[in-house]
Amino acid sequence: MRVSGNTILVTGGGSGIGRELARRWHDLGNTVIVAGRNAGTLAETAAGYENIHVMTLDAADPGQVARFAAEVIVAHPSLNVLVNNAGIMRFEDISAERDLHDAEETVTTNLLGPIRMSNALVDHLKQQQGAGIINVSSGLGFVPMPKTATYSATKAALHSYTISLREKLAGQVEVIEIIPPAVQTELTPGQSVRENYLPLDIFIDQVMEQFESGNPPSEVCVPNVLFLRNAEIEGRFEEAIGAIRQLSEA
Repeated sequence: MRVSGNTILVTGGGSGIGRELARRWHDLGNTVIVAGRNAGTLAETAAGYENIHVMTLDAADPGQVARFAAEVIVAHPSLNVLVNNAGIMRFEDISAERDLHDAEETVTTNLLGPIRMSNALVDHLKQQQGAGIINVSSGLGFVPMPKTATYSATKAALHSYTISLREKLAGQVEVIEIIPPAVQTELTPGQSVRENYLPLDIFIDQVMEQFESGNPPSEVCVPNVLFLRNAEIEGRFEEAIGAIRQLSEA
């Protein structure tokens, strides 16, 4: 993926990882479109950044995705990179019967959202120079956190889908997966100040170092996530599950 001269669409660009990636890509000389449900937070992301543009989108709504895709191509025909970053995390107790609203919403947002967005834009992207799709998964896709079981499952599924997408689009669209560890954002209440989570600015610095090389790996992993990403390969899966349990109880 080239460092500058892209037109990049970032879903979930109103806060956290999406906001900071959008700003950093902008500063490297890219045009960035931030998309999400909250126009106010998107405007905050774009404030003071001449080439960050705002478009509202609920990626959980298939009708909106189709409409949005048509509109963004007209407004930004040079669009060549899609970043599927929008996601939600809900705590749940799966040990007893419960209302599945949160679980269903998590699957729709975290898994169907990226699938729908990629599907809606892939034909356009294949016609662009330097085209890319970047999916933001999670270390919890490799070692789940039981109290966020559905979130963990969607990220595991997104990892698998990304591998398939990479194989099918080889030579046409570069497909990259960003795999975050626990990062200080407001993904869950109070998470932005949890001491045992990686500060957001450090995470973004480590991610962007790999992108700024001009040749990022197919899986962009920062040091903190390797404990989870490689747990099964290195025979540490039970140890990692125990560490996640302690993290979730902290």
